[in-house]
Amino acid sequence: MSQIVTQSSGGVPAPPRAARYTRVAIVLHWVIAALIVVNVVLGLSADALPDTWGRPAIDLHKSFGLTVLGLVLVRILWRLSHPPPPLPSGYRRVERVGAHLAHAGLYGLILLLPISGWLHDSAFKNAAAHPLRLFWVIPWFRIAAIRDMPAGPKEAFHAEWFAVHVWAGYALYALVALHVLGALKHQFLDREAELKRMGLG
Repeated sequence: MSQIVTQSSGGVPAPPRAARYTRVAIVLHWVIAALIVVNVVLGLSADALPDTWGRPAIDLHKSFGLTVLGLVLVRILWRLSHPPPPLPSGYRRVERVGAHLAHAGLYGLILLLPISGWLHDSAFKNAAAHPLRLFWVIPWFRIAAIRDMPAGPKEAFHAEWFAVHVWAGYALYALVALHVLGALKHQFLDREAELKRMGLG
């Protein structure tokens, strides 16, 4: 693993910092990315599937969404306790600011998507007939304060948070596309070892 040596305040070289993310961060990154891709496919295809497949697809979508929520919280805690590698020195200031903003936006949207889905599902009018179970095995709870709302407000709440869920998804698609294009630009145009930072190459 290549490393970067930084200078301490006294001018003495500080311990080297890795030029790539830790193995745990890399695994979490790719597992979360894979689950999001699968969940997008499930979410977009559920309505087009036959009735006998549609409900299992939706249940699986919910299970993957709550799994992503748990994993991204672990990823954030890991990032706070294990600082990421420094950006390559060739990055311009605007690129550094853009990278930090993009990461913050990605974390925010990846949190918002499962949370908005959970809020939306907690207001599902037929919730009693469709218990929430992770992967059809582990019982999970709907938020009681939402589940027990009067029918009218609950239906409006259900629709509002579904809209938030959908638009958060569109925003995530756009930001992921920018994230990928930025990584490819740095890798192939700027000749930075960008993909290696996340375990590729």
